Amino acid sequence: MRQLYIEVVEEKAVKVIEEAQAFAAMNVWHLPLSGWREGEKKALILAHLPNRQVGSFLQAVQDIDSEAHFTFEPRGILPLRPPADQVPEQTVDVSERSPFEVYLSGLQSIGSLRGFISYAVAGGIVVWIGLITNTIYLLVAAMLIAPFAGPAMNAAIGTATGHFHLIRRSLGRYILGLIVTAGVAALLTWIFRLSAATSLMVDVSEISVVSALLPLSAGAAGAINLVQSERDSLVSGAAVGMLVAASLAPPTGLLGMTLVLGEWAMAKGAVFVLLLQLMGINFAGAVVFRLYGLSAKGPRFLKGQRWAFPVLLTGSAVVLAGLLWWQFSSSPELQRSTRAQRAVAEIRTAVEASKVVHLIEANARFTRTNIPGQNSLLALVYVQPIKKITLSDADETKLKRYLTHQIQQHLLKVGFNVTPLVSVTVLKPPEGS
Repeated sequence: MRQLYIEVVEEKAVKVIEEAQAFAAMNVWHLPLSGWREGEKKALILAHLPNRQVGSFLQAVQDIDSEAHFTFEPRGILPLRPPADQVPEQTVDVSERSPFEVYLSGLQSIGSLRGFISYAVAGGIVVWIGLITNTIYLLVAAMLIAPFAGPAMNAAIGTATGHFHLIRRSLGRYILGLIVTAGVAALLTWIFRLSAATSLMVDVSEISVVSALLPLSAGAAGAINLVQSERDSLVSGAAVGMLVAASLAPPTGLLGMTLVLGEWAMAKGAVFVLLLQLMGINFAGAVVFRLYGLSAKGPRFLKGQRWAFPVLLTGSAVVLAGLLWWQFSSSPELQRSTRAQRAVAEIRTAVEASKVVHLIEANARFTRTNIPGQNSLLALVYVQPIKKITLSDADETKLKRYLTHQIQQHLLKVGFNVTPLVSVTVLKPPEGS
């Protein structure tokens, strides 16, 4: 339940009370007031309404008195009334928040610019330290303090409700946050004279073909968390915010660092990820918000453009599809993580086809070599002869050459657009085993 204070002229108070009762209000109070003008009679009505009824009730009150004043308490209220044996039934209101409340929360969250910039700077420092020291838990800390979740979800609210003011403010905050965080990471990279990418930077830059599922899941989860009542959610807002920022904070810091290092391929991947996250979060979040009732309808002072939702949603879908086309047409640059995993499976197939050795272990990864026009795939393969025979140095060399050739030809045959650099190590069990 939500608590509202409504100030109306005295002669319209009865109609407002009747409307409140029609919207299942509980514990309604009517207090006469003296207006600030001489002779003016006002009334203050206190009502407790179910969450989902707030927006519709305010619209009905505005139809009765267009000059009505509202004070809204955005916290859960538990109004109780006799008989006592019905109290348990009265306290099970765990309905979703009103679209009106969700929209107001979005507007409030873009109010403090100083705090937003401070968190963006702190996030940039923490993500930079994590990337240069290969410390994963610092990346997790950066996800917790990075302020990207709010603007991204507010843009989805603006898309669902057709409010261009909220969309402009949200996108402005989103871009500002990216610039500040990436700028801090770039400045620190320049000050400390970093000259090469670390292993964690390389890992963060690896993109999978299923990368689009993360922003879609994050957008849906964020929207559900925002519309749920505070007593109906088992997942904290911080956890959902971290999910949204998980795909934004590391690539933002990576972008700033790679621009200073001149790692243009990694920078391009970071830009791709940031665009993909924004479009995916906006698309999924807007759809979920609409399913929960957010739209251009509502009190007069909150109405948006009805045509905006289908236009904006279609635009997001088109951009998202374009990004996915870019990813799948740029192999392996924007699919390195997935291609490396598939390469390991193909190496296993090639080794098993030789029927002369057992595969012990195989690892594959893309390297950051500065060879123009070459995508270098480094494969480290460990094998053991099937038969317990003693190999001379010459036989071992021949076996390595044979397996290297087989693996390289197999990778090229199955369509890997790479230069396979294969290193085969023949392992021998202890003598007498």
